[in-house]
Amino acid sequence: MLDIKFVRENQDLVKQAMKNRALRVDIENLIKIDDNRRKALSEFEELAAKRNKANDEISALLKEKKDAKAKISSMKDISKRIGELEPEIKERETELNKLLLSIPNLPHASLPVGDASCNKVVRSWGDPRKFDFKPLNHIELCQNLDIVDFNRATKITGSNFILFKGWGAKLERALINFMLDLHTDKHGYTEIFPPFLVNRASMLGTGQLPKLEEDMYKLKDDDLFLIPTAEVPVTNIFRDEILEEDKLPIYYTAYTACFRREAGSYGKDTKGLIRVHEFDKVEMVKFVNPEDSYGELEKLVANAEEVLQLLELPYRVVMLSTQDISFSASKCYDLEAYTAGVDKWLEVSSCSNFESFQARRANIRMRRKESKKVDFVHTLNGSGIALARTVVAILENYQQEDGSVLIPKALQPYLNGQERITR
Repeated sequence: MLDIKFVRENQDLVKQAMKNRALRVDIENLIKIDDNRRKALSEFEELAAKRNKANDEISALLKEKKDAKAKISSMKDISKRIGELEPEIKERETELNKLLLSIPNLPHASLPVGDASCNKVVRSWGDPRKFDFKPLNHIELCQNLDIVDFNRATKITGSNFILFKGWGAKLERALINFMLDLHTDKHGYTEIFPPFLVNRASMLGTGQLPKLEEDMYKLKDDDLFLIPTAEVPVTNIFRDEILEEDKLPIYYTAYTACFRREAGSYGKDTKGLIRVHEFDKVEMVKFVNPEDSYGELEKLVANAEEVLQLLELPYRVVMLSTQDISFSASKCYDLEAYTAGVDKWLEVSSCSNFESFQARRANIRMRRKESKKVDFVHTLNGSGIALARTVVAILENYQQEDGSVLIPKALQPYLNGQERITR
């Protein structure tokens, strides 16, 4: 959420930021609503001060056993007006907050301006493998190796759900354990195992609601949502809390299943593992001092990159443009792994700095060590990394001419030394 004070003082900047996002936001109406709120609040505070002063005077008159009827009578109109102002102020604050919740974060000045075609590849690692045979896609490999049962997954739940089996299930589990060990043992994150259901306040705090509610799975009888990412429960650990500056930065990592309806995505990569409604992901979340957040973003990206480097998967790092970043992000890098069978670069990680946007919505603050001043922290999160697209990349890049798939060396200790997957 943007600070209304910041919006008032930087209207041209906010308007240009929304234009760069290709969004229309009525800033003038927002300011008008805030003006009316401020006017009503000012009148309320003035009348409340008068009432308090009059109450003191009435107490003094009664103490001196003097007639206080005139003073009490004069208070009736003030009390009546205060009673009228209270719901008016509440209504205007609700209206203002509703509008503020619908305005996305400001894109960082370093982002390319434009749509997804303006995304910038900032670096790449590894070379796509050259095959001396025609590589299969992951769907053919999964079926030939009998490691994913697409048809029975559809029978059990519906389309775009996954039923891993045998070595497919073992590979998924090995990847999760490998990533959690890397982030906790080497990168300094504390492991969290959060709930997979969250309340509306949590979804509002990280910015999924109200904008993306149609993309979420919501329980029918409770105002609870299946999480779209571990970012939601982990970020909300400190909702409505004040952290001490000397405790920052705080790094958390978590494995969760993730659930997304993907509303509006009909027809896009609907076969196989590329676009599914439930997938596993290891997430990294940071709570940091505002002065350090962009340095922390680069470290976050490096942590995600190391996963792909250890798996020896070719990838590229892409800085997203102003129209392609998420609602809550100020700056975002995507990591895209190359997949030989479908000949595509697939997003397997998204690393974002939200600055104070989520912290303001979730009321996550920090107390400065020296001044004791209270500020909003900066929050960051990144996939470290997401499945099942990483499984796609492994299967398609490590496939052999005989139909088997080699297992990356980094994963072999998690699979009892197994070196390849065969039928």
